[in-house]
Amino acid sequence: MAMKILVIGGTGIIGRACVELAVSRGLEVDVLTRGRRPVPDGARPLGLDISDVDAARRQLRDREYGAVIDWLAFTPEDIARHLELLRGRIGQYVFISSASAYQTPPLTIPVTEKTPLSNPYWRYSRDKIACEEMLAGERSVPITVVRPSHTYDRTMVPFDGGWTAIQRMRDRKPVIVPGDGTSLWTMTHSADFAVGIVGLLGRSEARGETFHITSETPMTWNSIYHAMAAAAGVEPDLVHVASDAIAAAEPEWGAALLGDKSHSMLFDNSKIRSVVPEFAPRISFEEQGAREIVDWHDADPARRTIDPVIDDAMDRLAVAYRPRAL
Repeated sequence: MAMKILVIGGTGIIGRACVELAVSRGLEVDVLTRGRRPVPDGARPLGLDISDVDAARRQLRDREYGAVIDWLAFTPEDIARHLELLRGRIGQYVFISSASAYQTPPLTIPVTEKTPLSNPYWRYSRDKIACEEMLAGERSVPITVVRPSHTYDRTMVPFDGGWTAIQRMRDRKPVIVPGDGTSLWTMTHSADFAVGIVGLLGRSEARGETFHITSETPMTWNSIYHAMAAAAGVEPDLVHVASDAIAAAEPEWGAALLGDKSHSMLFDNSKIRSVVPEFAPRISFEEQGAREIVDWHDADPARRTIDPVIDDAMDRLAVAYRPRAL
């Protein structure tokens, strides 16, 4: 009999790929969603907002699952509410944390699951750490913690502001690159990530354990910008600006930089490979991923939205920090 799983969320960038793979492997998949986006073919939508506790209790009260993947728990309060709805009727609770919860900046690389958790820069990451600390004391259901890093699909441009930087490249405007662009970053395609997380479902070796699931081919930020520019058919005009200066000019943009993207992050995936031997990231950002992103956005003008705040910040930063000819 096929294992039955519940995915809370599951229609976003990473979750959708995981649902599609689970369905293709014969799992019975229910997706709890507010209905704003369609669920993948073969999965069954449970249309409700999980924050509506009474409605969720009615919908879920007679259902049992071998595993639950929770994409919508961001605080300990979220976890407490979700577990209360499901306790006693699930065989495994998979909490989606974040690789940004790791010590930032890391004192040593590559990062392993034993790297301390600490991020003084970003509230999102500190909330994920608090969730993990809460789950460490959970005894009513087996817990598996998964920490994705920068995971993308064709819908997600890897820069803050989304399509803004690509449009600026095409308009021959300067684009801001944090730091000197040589820090190393890890881009993971959602289809590769899905192999790891679906492989953990129902595995006894995953109970009570934590895993990050990432690509193993680091890139500099300069090379990421150049890969996107090449896919867009242009040569980029890159202006390098310290992350602290970006944060001073635009605090919301800067928080994600200082708390995540401005620090080199390399990961040791030995642990996930030991439990899920088929996990072997194959999709190259330079050879495939960047082209998928540009092609998807070019297919529909409505997808190419510009963030006016980031656009304005790039104009101001380029004027202030572009090297001047002697």
